[in-house]
Amino acid sequence: MLTNIIHQEWTGINVKTHKNMKGLKSENLRDHMSEAELIFTALAEFSTRQIAETMNATGMEENTTASKTGGGIAKKTRVDLENKTGKKVISHENYFGLQKITEISREKE
Repeated sequence: MLTNIIHQEWTGINVKTHKNMKGLKSENLRDHMSEAELIFTALAEFSTRQIAETMNATGMEENTTASKTGGGIAKKTRVDLENKTGKKVISHENYFGLQKITEISREKE
């Protein structure tokens, strides 16, 4: 539940919606994320952990607060990057599928 709160906060969508965007059924979302999506996920989780430790969070309410704050840090950074580059971090692209296509193309060369 906290993972979904963190994800929702930094992406603006829940995990299930993100999986659907990438055409996933039961596969692990992280295995199909782009490099940027993985980096921002790690930033959101790291920020959340640091905040929870700093505030000695216990229980669901305090950890939910830490999750929203940590995810918010990653969101601010994501929005800043998107504004500077004009490119969206969250994508429909399935990185695992793109990686397989690249491997097959290299094998044919």
